[in-house]
Amino acid sequence: MPGITSFPHVVAAAVEEFGDLFVCEPERRHLAEYLTGLMVAARKTVRGINSEFAMTSDQSCLNRFLTQVVWDEGELNDRRLRSLQKDSSTRYSDRGVIAIDNVLIDHTGKLIQDVGWFWDHAEQRSKLAHDYLIANYVCPGGKHYPMEFRRFRKRTQCEETGEEFFDHTKLFCQLVDWTCEREIRGDFTFDSFFTNATSLNHIHAKKDRFNRPRGYVGDLKFNRKIWWKGYELKAEDMATEIAPESRKSFKRGRKQQWYFSTTIRIPKVDHKIRIVIIWNRKRDREPCKILVTNRTGWEVTRILLVYRCRWTGTETFHRDGKQELGMGDCQLRDGQGQTRHMYLVMLAYTLLMSQLKQNRAKEWASVKLTTIGEACQAIRRETLRSTLEWAIEQIAEFKRSSDHVITRLRLT
Repeated sequence: MPGITSFPHVVAAAVEEFGDLFVCEPERRHLAEYLTGLMVAARKTVRGINSEFAMTSDQSCLNRFLTQVVWDEGELNDRRLRSLQKDSSTRYSDRGVIAIDNVLIDHTGKLIQDVGWFWDHAEQRSKLAHDYLIANYVCPGGKHYPMEFRRFRKRTQCEETGEEFFDHTKLFCQLVDWTCEREIRGDFTFDSFFTNATSLNHIHAKKDRFNRPRGYVGDLKFNRKIWWKGYELKAEDMATEIAPESRKSFKRGRKQQWYFSTTIRIPKVDHKIRIVIIWNRKRDREPCKILVTNRTGWEVTRILLVYRCRWTGTETFHRDGKQELGMGDCQLRDGQGQTRHMYLVMLAYTLLMSQLKQNRAKEWASVKLTTIGEACQAIRRETLRSTLEWAIEQIAEFKRSSDHVITRLRLT
């Protein structure tokens, strides 16, 4: 692609909104370059992003912007979230859902701070990666965006630096605390890895704006112990005791499934929970899913709607962040640089997400945008148009030679 000569409209608007958080024009330009590069660069490393621009400074300047220059990435993230509250489609709501999950971000460099070997259950292999816990927000209308994250560090890494070790459950509780301190409305949802007594008790102890315990819907492991009819047994064993005649049907799209729900107790969980056992067929012996919630008065449809937001809020961002926005492409060894990279990926994702599903096509995009991938393609087209217009202007109006233009666009 020819060198980029101007920033996309989406990025220019972001610099206008967030630019006062940076002390000088070069810093604001680096912000614009990095956001643009995350959206359009073929290689989303610092060097790869720097090489996309026709007129820019050395790549070491962009590197220092991420690793050494003083600016507050936390305030940038807070400003991003406050900006989202101006739009009714992205505003916090009592019907909103906070989905928390962890994701492995692959890396190739062994010297990157906090990187380690982790087992990937989806790919059934060990990989060199960062392990991030991310809290995402899903709005009632369907729009969603990441809010905050924590990066897991292995115990041995913490011992080497003398820092306190936090396991996944503690990091999960930190994200819950962060959400509640900011009075972000909605219910929590998460998978079976985080459905343990510590996490459930921690959420239940928090209060919402109606002074009720904060709500949650979690995925329960089949071998988790529960109390049922006065004795302790595994959840999967309880499911086998539920007669087909006691199961009720419901439809998920065109697919019919069956469920049984009741209020029970879980060992070490200090409050009652409602369990929802789901089967694909009425007479199946093994269930396909078991959910638990502290909202014991909810209808099953409400419980399922909240849990389905787990996929919307986590897996979609993980996929688009990796495939479209270079979430795992940053090779900086510095931990601060990796942290800032993640916050900038979240900002880029938010900027693009706000452009989706509009009533009419944006002038710069020419077409209605429905996915992050489509938005990235539209921005590539916009930057290419701007570059061609610049080249025509240089030749037609300023009488530059074609060799001069080709050199400036880095096409040699």
